[in-house]
Amino acid sequence: MFILASFVLLIYGFSLISKQVERTRITAPIVFTVMGILAGGATRGLEPDPLSLQIFLNVAELGLVLLLFTDGSQVSYQFRGGLRSLPGRLLSVGMLLSIALGMGVALLLFGELSIWEAGILAAILAPTDAGLGKAIVSDERVPLRIRQALNVEAGLNDGLSVPFLLFFIALAIGTGAEGENVTLVQYFIEQFGYGALIGLVIGGVGGRLFAAASRRDWIGSGYRELGFAALPILCVLASEISGASMFIAAFIAGLAVPRPNPDERDLAAHSIAFAENWGEMINLTVFFLFGLLVAGEWQGLRPVHFLYAALSLTLIRMVPVALALAGTGLHRATLLFMGWFGPRGLASIVLGLVYLEHAAGQHAPAIRLTVIATVLASILLHGLSAKPGARRLGGVMDRLPADIPEKLRRDQAAPAPRDASPKG
Repeated sequence: MFILASFVLLIYGFSLISKQVERTRITAPIVFTVMGILAGGATRGLEPDPLSLQIFLNVAELGLVLLLFTDGSQVSYQFRGGLRSLPGRLLSVGMLLSIALGMGVALLLFGELSIWEAGILAAILAPTDAGLGKAIVSDERVPLRIRQALNVEAGLNDGLSVPFLLFFIALAIGTGAEGENVTLVQYFIEQFGYGALIGLVIGGVGGRLFAAASRRDWIGSGYRELGFAALPILCVLASEISGASMFIAAFIAGLAVPRPNPDERDLAAHSIAFAENWGEMINLTVFFLFGLLVAGEWQGLRPVHFLYAALSLTLIRMVPVALALAGTGLHRATLLFMGWFGPRGLASIVLGLVYLEHAAGQHAPAIRLTVIATVLASILLHGLSAKPGARRLGGVMDRLPADIPEKLRRDQAAPAPRDASPKG
């Protein structure tokens, strides 16, 4: 119980000084990760508490479920520009190239990995987490269009990474867990098919019932948010029973929730904010858990793991971003900013845990340690560089004319007339 008590005290203590911390370069993920490392070091040599670790694992999975559900529920608002918008380019060409390049680098550095295991590593590290450096999406010195693009990318690429991860896991293991002879087709049906079906039913039916009750003013004050947050939890329960992927189910459920009428959007926004606030608490739990993992695995980390981490945060991220945004007219400083600020955080941690649950093969340590090295480096480097990076890009933008692409008021503008060139 020492670990749980340490975490609860940390939450309370951090809340007392959170505003002071925000004035520095130090971020909440840095604080909770470092404290997790210290707590893990303090308990080294003691018998691990299986109950505490299981609670943390369950909380981590719930955090990603809530995140995926809220991401899916906002797709129609965030992704109106289609594939030609900045987020569309990052989520299509950029993400596919990142996974492909990540696989190639993994095969070069880790000769023992199969191509599918290299794909697992690349898929785990594909999603980004804007929360590691909030200044990149909140600092007004960064052009609004760029902030929106990075925020939408981070909001949706975790959900898009899950199918890739499960696909590579299925091809890597070939059989089900615990020695059961489950064919590849059966695995896909259970994970993808059942997951999508559960999401469609819970999101579609549950969302419509919720909307109907809301229109009739049947929902009391305060219960709207609780009802909305219950939908992804139902996805978890149904997935546990059927053997489906709770992450696929949650994301599809978010997509299937009916979009509110214009006069209901404020209420929907409050419900989403409620789920996101709970998600923030869970996120901090995950970073504390990650610190514990770092403390336990530190002695196993090798230079090759940090080499891949360095390449993942630079080459594997920056080259695909530059290629995806080719032809947009963005300044090279903007391309460098967007290429660098692709932090790896919550989604990569939880997807790594998902992989270890599904397939802990002989090469699992290499994948596990590489993910730990990459996320740890990202938490520190992106957290500490967010404010200086935003300030530097803002200075560059101030010296450029007002009609540059970065300063368009919106990336997802309304479709242009037929005789006008698109703004994508």
